[in-house]
Amino acid sequence: MRILDRYILKSVIAIFLQCLFTFLFLYVIIDVFSHLDEILKQKAALDVLSGYYLAYLPIIFVQVSPIACLLSTLYAFGKLNRNNELIAMRASGLSIFQITKTVIIFGLIVSALVFWVNDRFVPVSMSLTEKMKAQMESGSKKSKGKEQEDISNLSMYGLKNRLIFVNKFSPANNTLEGIVIMEHDEKQNIIRKVVANKGVYSAGAWKFYQSVTYEFDEDVQIKDEPSYQQEEIMDIPETPNDFLHQMLKPEFMTIAQLNDYRDKLAKSGAVPVIRNLKVDLYQRFVSPLTSIIIILLGIPFSMLMKKRATGLSSVGLSIMLGFFYYVFNAVSVALGKSGLLTPFLSASLSHIVAFLAAIYFIARMP
Repeated sequence: MRILDRYILKSVIAIFLQCLFTFLFLYVIIDVFSHLDEILKQKAALDVLSGYYLAYLPIIFVQVSPIACLLSTLYAFGKLNRNNELIAMRASGLSIFQITKTVIIFGLIVSALVFWVNDRFVPVSMSLTEKMKAQMESGSKKSKGKEQEDISNLSMYGLKNRLIFVNKFSPANNTLEGIVIMEHDEKQNIIRKVVANKGVYSAGAWKFYQSVTYEFDEDVQIKDEPSYQQEEIMDIPETPNDFLHQMLKPEFMTIAQLNDYRDKLAKSGAVPVIRNLKVDLYQRFVSPLTSIIIILLGIPFSMLMKKRATGLSSVGLSIMLGFFYYVFNAVSVALGKSGLLTPFLSASLSHIVAFLAAIYFIARMP
C-alpha cells in the first residue's frame, strides 16, 4: 500500500471509529435516561441491564455504520481539500478513483462486516433484548423458557393453502385453544372453515375437540349443514414445533431461516405473505451495501469543502441526500410489500438510484 493510501485510510478509520463509539455511547446514555424512571421503579438488576445493552450493540452497529462512513468520508477528504492536499494530488496526475480507492475498499469491507453482523448476531440480539426488556419490566431476574410459555393470538400460513388462527398455544402440553382454520383454493377463495374449541397433538397427529366444519361453494356460500364432531383427527401436517417457530418474526430470523420459511410458505399459496418475505430476504442482501453507497455519495461533496460556506453547504447537501436515500428506500419497500414493485426491485431500487447518482456526481467533478 502506498504512503498516500495509508495516510488517507488512517484518517478515515480514525474518524469512523470515533463516530461509531460516540454513537454507541450516546445511544446507551439517551436510552438509559429516557427509561430511568421505569428502571428504578422495577429495580432492574445491574447484570440484566448491562446484558441488555451489550446485546443491543450489534443492532446499533448495523444502524449507525452508514452514518459513521458518511461523516468519516466528509471529514477526511474535506480536511485534505482545506489543506490543498487534494490539489497537489490532482496536479501530480492522480485521478479521483486513485485518490479514493482506499476509502472505497474500506466501505466494501464495512459493508461485508455489516452483512455478517446483520445475519449472524442481529436476529439473536433482537430476540435477546426483547426477552431482557420483558424481564426488566416484570422486575424478575428469572423468566421461563420460550418452550414453557403460552403463546396468545397466534396465526400462521400452513400447508395446503390454510390460514390457521389460535387463541392460545401451550407448548408444555402441545395444546391449541380457540382454533380457526381457513382453507383456500388456488384463487384464494375460501372453500372450508374449521372451528374447534381445543386441539391436542399426540402420536404424530392433531385431535380436535368440539369441532365444526363449514364447506363453501364457488360463490363463497355455505353448501350444506355444518358438520359437528365431538372428537376428530385432523389432517394437519404442522407440528407443535411449527407453531412454536411462529414466535419468530422475520427480523428475528437469519437469512437461512427466512429462506426456509419462505420456501415452506410457497406451497401454501399465501401470496401476500410470501411477497413480504421475499422483500425482507432481498433486503438482507442489499441493505449492507448502504455503507459503500453512502461513501460514494459523500466523496464528491467532501471534495468541495474548502471554504467555510462551501463546506457547510456540502455537508448539508450530502446529509440531505442521505436522508432522502433512507426515505426513498422506505417508500420502495412499502411499494414492494403492496405488490406495486417486484420484491427484488423494491429492495434494491433505492440502492441502484443512489449508486447511479453517486457515479454521476463523481464523473462531473473536474
